[in-house]
Amino acid sequence: MIGLPLALAACTSTSRTPVEPTINPFYLSMYGAVLGEPYPVAGVNLRQVDPKWWRQDVPYATTEKPGTLVVDTEAHYLYLIQEGGRAMRYGIGVGREQALQFKGNASIGRRAQWPTWTPTQSMIKREPDRYGPYAGGLPGGSANPLGPRALYLYKNGRDTLFRIHGTTEPYTIGTNVSSGCIRLMNQDIIDLYGRVPTGTSVVVVS
Repeated sequence: MIGLPLALAACTSTSRTPVEPTINPFYLSMYGAVLGEPYPVAGVNLRQVDPKWWRQDVPYATTEKPGTLVVDTEAHYLYLIQEGGRAMRYGIGVGREQALQFKGNASIGRRAQWPTWTPTQSMIKREPDRYGPYAGGLPGGSANPLGPRALYLYKNGRDTLFRIHGTTEPYTIGTNVSSGCIRLMNQDIIDLYGRVPTGTSVVVVS
């Protein structure tokens, strides 16, 4: 009888429901709902996005000048080059087909808030049922796939038809799912938009 409590204790389950790690309030604030916009910008569920895709200041060795954007499509990162060998790094989603991705040098030829989205003729031809209904353009708004901001890439004064923009699907950051453009979480494209003017140099590598 003396050993009975110990025996019973040995048979008692000590398992507990796993506790999810607490997310740093700094990032909860960074990716919270954005106020003051003409359309709602919902907060991001950060448990659906790997922390490596969250915006952060990182060391980055490059010969590109500060202020340049470097887009590494294979690594799924966009870097805004800063002084002192550092960069602001953003996680991105890119096109699922290598042939549809832009490569090389370009510049931001146009910037837009809550832009209209119009699928290209090649997109409509490739997937008419999906893109055909939007041939006339989809006005800016919460359901617009470009999100709250867009940066338009130009080369030699001509629109390349590739954009750096937001997304209605933040959980796709770090994957190849879009039709060739470069997508960021909406909070990140708003942040980036405020940092880069028209004419900013862009280098897309893969």
